[in-house]
Amino acid sequence: MQPYLKPGSYEQKGEEARMNSLFGAYSIADMIKSTLGPKGMDKILKPVGAGPKDSKIIVTNDGATILSHVHCDNSTAKVLIDISKTQDEEVGDGTTTVCVFAGELLREAERLLAQRIHPQVIIDGWRLAREVALNTLRKGARDNSGSALFQEDLMNVARTTISSKLLTYEKEHFAKLAVDSVLRLQGQSNLELIQIIKRLGASLRDSYLDEGFILEKQISIGCPHRKEKARIMLANTPMDYDKIKIFGTRVKVDSMDKVAEIEVEEKEKMRKKVERMLAYKPDIFINRQLIYNYPEQLFADAGVMVIEHADFEGIERLSKSLGAEILSTFDAPQDADKVLGFAETVEEIMIGEDKVIKFSGCKLNQASSIVLRGSSSHLLDEAERSLHDALCVLVKTIENKKVIYGGGNAEVSMANAVEELATRICGKKSLAIEAYAKALKRLPTIIAENGGYDATELVTNLSFQIRNGNANAGLNMNDGIIGDMKEMGITECLRVKECAITSASEAAEMILRVDKVVYCAPRQREKQGLHN
Repeated sequence: MQPYLKPGSYEQKGEEARMNSLFGAYSIADMIKSTLGPKGMDKILKPVGAGPKDSKIIVTNDGATILSHVHCDNSTAKVLIDISKTQDEEVGDGTTTVCVFAGELLREAERLLAQRIHPQVIIDGWRLAREVALNTLRKGARDNSGSALFQEDLMNVARTTISSKLLTYEKEHFAKLAVDSVLRLQGQSNLELIQIIKRLGASLRDSYLDEGFILEKQISIGCPHRKEKARIMLANTPMDYDKIKIFGTRVKVDSMDKVAEIEVEEKEKMRKKVERMLAYKPDIFINRQLIYNYPEQLFADAGVMVIEHADFEGIERLSKSLGAEILSTFDAPQDADKVLGFAETVEEIMIGEDKVIKFSGCKLNQASSIVLRGSSSHLLDEAERSLHDALCVLVKTIENKKVIYGGGNAEVSMANAVEELATRICGKKSLAIEAYAKALKRLPTIIAENGGYDATELVTNLSFQIRNGNANAGLNMNDGIIGDMKEMGITECLRVKECAITSASEAAEMILRVDKVVYCAPRQREKQGLHN
């Protein structure tokens, strides 16, 4: 232990620290690389808690979901978990790719370190290689946003994203659901307008897209169950009349008659509040909080549909869909047209065995609801994760508008360009550049290995095809051969691949710079004396 460290602290230096960091990255990359590609396998995440809430298992092949549930002490492994979360938040897909690529870069770096090449030299070479790789990637991208081919590109992107997920056997159906719901956003990137509702029963094939918004609540008793051309008031306000709302108030009475008078006064206050609300002339009143029987009766007598206890997420989504404000004060009925929402039809419908409320023809008309059906909760949870990834990628594709060929085409094209760069660079940097190309080629190699094919032969043949001018070549994972990605429609979003390459390279560079790990002393608990 060093004399300047507190008792309980210690450090690792030089080669020991570097190897500890590298092995942490290997362990994370090796754990999830079997989930990569359309033939990737799933993982079961089993909690160790003993409680009934902790006993639910997760079956998934989503990299971000797996890593977010993994508990690890290695600091480097936490860096990879962090970049996977960032990738998921930024573009929604490519979470496994970014971790596996960072791990392969570090594996190649270990071989160079064994040859006494300094980490800074390796990093300099990687940066040159990364620029060439990204330039190659952008040159190979295509933009069909001004033509009718763009919608087909979106369908291909959705199919490709879903093909590596649980929904792969129904990818045509779910790709259409995803594209239709994203196109309804009319260029916006607000995925909150697309609601995903999970209901047990039937099969995945029975999932459907419903235009409009679905609120998972029921209409109060005694109210109309259908409204057309409805003016809708959204509120977050207390609607219980039998509680005195002054904090810390104490009332001393000498008879039950006095208590009754207080209740009557509170009831009168509530009646006046409801009258102020009715001055806005709403057809439907939706409150986030509880509504007691008396105000509910007043609304019902006025012919207003009442919905109570709308959860905050639901009322926020409704606000965006209906173009309404969430009110807490009701003193400006002259502004009713500005603050109330509008829907063509509001009615109670059945999904499975549950009653829900459907809002059709919303004011903004961008909202949609995807109803997922399935035989188990685990299946529905994974279907939701898969569909969410597809929706995120489609939104990024509409924003960025550029797409590339998948099936390992992009990785091998980048690797070929990087290898060519290595022949023009002298010195040890060329070895680092070659290592970057090898790491890029490991991605399609792992995809082929996960399919049970001869990965070395496939990737070598793919590299040969692309070098000789077949720019559309890629891995046909259905037959284990080299196929035409244009004919097969294997398409990916440029932004997803760019983000994965950049994030993985930067994370690998940061880990490679580490030459010392300091383990801080745990916080000591103060000994408390015994008190008699």
